[in-house]
Order: sequence, then C-alpha cells, then structure tokens
Amino acid sequence: MELRRVAAYGVLWESGRVLVSAEHVARGVWGVPGGVVAHAEHPEHTVVREVARQTGLTVTVGRLRAAVADVVTYPEGDVSLHTDRLAFDLSVRGGTPHDAVEGRTDQVRWVTPAEAARLPMAPFSAELLGLPVTPLPAGTHRPREPFPPTHPDRRLRFGAYGLVTDPSGRVLLTQIAEGYPGAGRWHLPGGGTDHGEQPTTGLLRELVEEGGQLGRVVELLGVDNLHNPAAFGPEGHPLDWHGVRVIYRVLVDVPTDAVVTESAGGSTARAGWFTPAQTADLPLTGIAASAIGQLGR
Repeated sequence: MELRRVAAYGVLWESGRVLVSAEHVARGVWGVPGGVVAHAEHPEHTVVREVARQTGLTVTVGRLRAAVADVVTYPEGDVSLHTDRLAFDLSVRGGTPHDAVEGRTDQVRWVTPAEAARLPMAPFSAELLGLPVTPLPAGTHRPREPFPPTHPDRRLRFGAYGLVTDPSGRVLLTQIAEGYPGAGRWHLPGGGTDHGEQPTTGLLRELVEEGGQLGRVVELLGVDNLHNPAAFGPEGHPLDWHGVRVIYRVLVDVPTDAVVTESAGGSTARAGWFTPAQTADLPLTGIAASAIGQLGR
C-alpha cells in the first residue's frame, strides 16, 4: 500500500547554534523541530504549531529553504510511505525552550554544528544542516502505531510548479482543460509528483509533458497552499481537496514552440509563451498571478 503525507520543519539558529529536538529519547533520533501537516493546514502554520508544542517557542516563519521527498518501507504493514518534507528558516518571537510535556518529542537543545554531527540525526535534518548522513539506530523506522485508514472523500496532492522563463523574458504558461478545476485559466507548468519522486524531478518531467521544454531549476521561490472542501473534477463527485504546491524559478535556455504531449494526461489544453505584458490580459490562476508578480523584483 502506498501512502503519502507532507511534513514541515523549521531551522532556527542563534549565536552559531541550531535548535534540534529528539523524537523519542529511547530511539535516540534527533532533527530540526517540525511535524506532519494536518488536512487543509498551511505548512507554515504546521511549523508554528509544532515548534511551539515541541520547544515552547513562538516563531516567525521566513523563507522556504528546502523541499525534498523520501520513501520509507514498513514491511510489517506492507506500507510504502512517501513524505514530502519542507524546511523553513525561523526567527524567535518569544518564549523559552523547554522539553515537551506531551507528544513524541522528549528533548530539545541548542547545538553547534560539531555537536550536531555527533548526534544520531534524521537523514533529512542532517542533509539540511550540511552534516554527514549516517545510518540510524535499529528499529527507528518501526511504526509507532497502525497507519490510519485513508479518508474516502479527502485528497492530498503535493505538486511542484515553475515560474518558467526564457532568455528574452517570456513566461511559459499552460491552459487548464475542460472538466478540471479552473478550466480555461492559464496556469504555471507543473503538477502532482509521483510516489517516490523528488519535487524538482517531477517539475522538469511536467515541463516536458505540458510544454515540450527542457529547463533547469535555479531557485526555490516558496510554497502555496490550496484547500477546496468541495472540489469537483474528473472524479465526478465533490472531494475535500488539499493541495500543497512548491514553486520554483526555472530557466529554458533554448526555447522551442510550446507543445502539449499526450503524457500530460488530458488536464492541459494548450501551452504558450507570453511576454509579461501579455499575461496581464490572460485569465490566470491565483498561483500563476502571484508568481508572475515576482518577476523583476
């Protein structure tokens, strides 16, 4: 069985030390604080909630600094769990760090990079902090409790989208096909990632499928959260839809005519290159309008 979730974390530095937490002392695994995004919750709100619960600190969320995916297999339940992990820079607004009284986190501490390197660190956190990734203690990936059944009317979709430009400054956009939410509007190239797929890999795949272009990712711009409790699409009935969408800046060095391929799956009607001035006259999706507004900043 393949399951997916999104998790969000915060990186907090102070006087050359970073704040880390232990999920469970008995397991001995450390990492930056954070947790699983709840249904309909913006990942930034997840970070604020989880950091407060785990450490006692009130924080302000800054830029999105990383978006990666990993897959862990749980043979006991024949489960393949894909987690899309987002990491944000944080700053402290108030509070004093303390060990959590409730929940899975048992300890928090400030550590230097050298001290962090000596701790058993979760792979995502180790890579985020520029530390060597080492094997974790035996039993780390054993599920703490049975995986809950999926909700029949809820959908979580993690996607990667691109603000795609060419050397002359044109923007590549795709038009949503009939029968899909937002039909007729012009959208950023991109889409949902596959199980086990990294966000950047999924985006560049979608760029080929939806626009026939070869691009390179140059910057992570941010994350967009979309919740529609009654989305009506090709499923044929309303669904409680939660979409988490990371946005990258992508350059196409050698642009060609925009062509939608059969691999796009029918959700894209057509694609085209537009000057920034031309996009002002197009019916844009919210995420496309917001991303295009960042051009020239």
